[in-house]
Amino acid sequence: MSAAPDRPGSATTEPIALPGAVEIPESFGYRLKKALLGPPLVTSELHNEKLSKPIALGVLAPDCISSSAYGTEQMLIQLIPAVGVAGFALVMPVTGVILALLLLLTLSYRDVVMTYTKAGGSYVVARENFGPRVAQIAAVALLIDYIVTVAVQTAAGTDAVASLLQLLLHTSIDHEKLWITVGVVILLCYGNLRGIREAGRAFSLPTYLFIAATGLTVVVGVFRLFVGGLPHLSDADLHAPGVIPIGHPGSGLMMGASLFIMARAFANGGSSLTGLEAISNGVSAFREPQGANARRTLVIMSCTLGVLVLGVSTLAWKTHAVPFASGSPTVLAQEAHLVFGQSGFGNVMFAFVQIATALILYTGGNTSFNGFPFLASFVAEDSFLPRQLTLRGHRLAFSNGIVVLTVVSLILLIATGGDLTRLVSLYAIGVFTGFVMAAAGLVKYHWTRQEKHRTGKVVVNAAAAVASAAVVVIFAVTKFTEGAWIVVVIFPLGVWALIRTNSRYRAESAALRAAPASASSVAARTRSVVFVLVDRLDLAVIKALHHARNLHPHELRAIHFAIDDRQAEQLQHTWEASRAADVPLEVIDCPDRRIHSAVADLAARATANGRAEVTLLIPRRAYGPLLGRLLHARVGDAIAQAASRLPHVAATIVPFDVGQAIEDLGGGTSTAVPAVAGAGADRTAGRRTGAARRRATAPSAAVDARRIEAAPRGDGTTAVADLVWRERASVEGLVRSVNVTPVSGTPRLECEVFDETGGITLVFYGRRAVTGIQPGARVRAEGMVGNTDGYLTIANPTYYLFPKTQGSETD
Repeated sequence: MSAAPDRPGSATTEPIALPGAVEIPESFGYRLKKALLGPPLVTSELHNEKLSKPIALGVLAPDCISSSAYGTEQMLIQLIPAVGVAGFALVMPVTGVILALLLLLTLSYRDVVMTYTKAGGSYVVARENFGPRVAQIAAVALLIDYIVTVAVQTAAGTDAVASLLQLLLHTSIDHEKLWITVGVVILLCYGNLRGIREAGRAFSLPTYLFIAATGLTVVVGVFRLFVGGLPHLSDADLHAPGVIPIGHPGSGLMMGASLFIMARAFANGGSSLTGLEAISNGVSAFREPQGANARRTLVIMSCTLGVLVLGVSTLAWKTHAVPFASGSPTVLAQEAHLVFGQSGFGNVMFAFVQIATALILYTGGNTSFNGFPFLASFVAEDSFLPRQLTLRGHRLAFSNGIVVLTVVSLILLIATGGDLTRLVSLYAIGVFTGFVMAAAGLVKYHWTRQEKHRTGKVVVNAAAAVASAAVVVIFAVTKFTEGAWIVVVIFPLGVWALIRTNSRYRAESAALRAAPASASSVAARTRSVVFVLVDRLDLAVIKALHHARNLHPHELRAIHFAIDDRQAEQLQHTWEASRAADVPLEVIDCPDRRIHSAVADLAARATANGRAEVTLLIPRRAYGPLLGRLLHARVGDAIAQAASRLPHVAATIVPFDVGQAIEDLGGGTSTAVPAVAGAGADRTAGRRTGAARRRATAPSAAVDARRIEAAPRGDGTTAVADLVWRERASVEGLVRSVNVTPVSGTPRLECEVFDETGGITLVFYGRRAVTGIQPGARVRAEGMVGNTDGYLTIANPTYYLFPKTQGSETD
């Protein structure tokens, strides 16, 4: 390998246009995609951004911290209708239980991020400790969590906007809230399809704005509470239009509240703990040491959440901020309005709190658009979800996962009317099931290892698992009639569907692995027979005949299945009068018009002698995607499917673009083929579609001497288009393809390198592999320009591989 070049900055990731390459017309759908999403990104632009602790907190914590904006309100929605104003006091013990659970889960997840430093959270923990099948419980839990998070966070964000308008401008948007939320979800989907990255200061800003705004509200409110100046809502305000019904305390446990009501309030308030797993899901995004940095960030996030939840609950207790049936104004908005007052400065602070709240809630919804597609890709890689979810799209995002998340969350929003309380009823089962799987997995992990503090870790994680399982049971029982039954029913069905999908993939894989066992019988067949299926004589059939001749079969026949005697007779006359007559046309009667069955019967009879291998060439005329399906039948697919079930029979679709032929004809370009059945046209086509490598030509004595010398560029390299045979040169470009010779042959590795002017082949003799030489790599090579098979090559060059783009670090 040579020394590093002087210009490392030349290692650009911009795609190179290959001279002479065939231009494939772009479909309308692709042109529309480019217009909406921008130009496609190349794979080399994909990199992982490494985050510092402050940025990681802002990027990964909005889902968790923002839940403090609605957690207290959800408790009051259950307490106040049952026990009246006593519910404001009862919210404090419920908050205390939730904070105790937060402490336990934080201790458990500190262990998670230190033990498992790769993305995936509870799914990875469950898979590593219980196996992939049991891990699907965690997968379904997390997938449901992500879907509901989008709906809950965006709906709560819209409630914050509505509260701002209602209390500050006395304007109600209750009837428009659902469609505003739907618009926000669609906007988040569009942004993520364009490649929005969940990183950097811009995405961390809403988190710190919310912490500052809500923290200031709590601090000022507590201060005014101690000095005696904190106002609270009057009895008239508690019975204002739109306020949820105020109950009356009765006899019984805890000032009229039954244990069932307290459990319902706890279940609703448990929504405050959603998003706690976000750090563990994104631990691989941290700078080294990843585990330690993730652990510190998790503790800071949990402490921040605990302080905010306690502060908001305390202010609700003292101000009697009451929930409204419509969801706005929110409890937090009322608290800010009372704490800061209605003066000019107070209105500015109130607006600041509401804007910060809306921003973090919408940003919290956006975290699912990063988490859901990645988790779905992990599960799909394990063959428990469709493998289409592993594919990156136009802008390197997991587009299929983003679209699925958008569609399901929109259905959920519309079905619930965007009502936050109804959405919260679907929330905690998925969230806390994930907590159970993570904690239980760590119990097994530590139990099977002899390590320091093993007993303490087992106890903490076991307690977290039991407590989380208790929350799941409480939630399923107390919220069953309010919508939790949907999750209770869907959850086991989802796990079953994932396991069933995996079973299907495993069966397919086993069948494909077993296929080579019968390959020995294929080798015994020595006769090649090609049938070209003909329905009419046109350019599509002619192209298929060209391809058939290039296969050099022992027997070549054109076959027409007659379902109309007049059409068959006319085709025979046309065939005999054409230059295709040197290929015999056989007409086979098909009285029942089941062409695919007749084709299968013909192929079976042809292979019955035990010596023939049959290839069916099926011309397919490609029309426009809409008109093609409307105006033309797709019989070829049914024929190919029927033939695929037969041994020793292969079906090949030979496409012909009718739309392009129409454009050529309309533009005055002749679509006629000079030789109907000969090979001359094929050679012409080969020159059009061949590789854009430079052909080697010896310099002519008549050529100017200046043209014989390669023209080096400013960086010392020479453009491929300027290379001259038998001249030493240095070239730089991207590796497009690598060709490794068979093990039985003479060791040789060839790779095509292209710059913006053309391509040249680098040949490494005596080697079957060169470390770093792979498609997409940028290389600079130097050596004598030679010629192999008529193309320019450089044999055994000295070379330098440019480093791939590494993940950046965000401070």
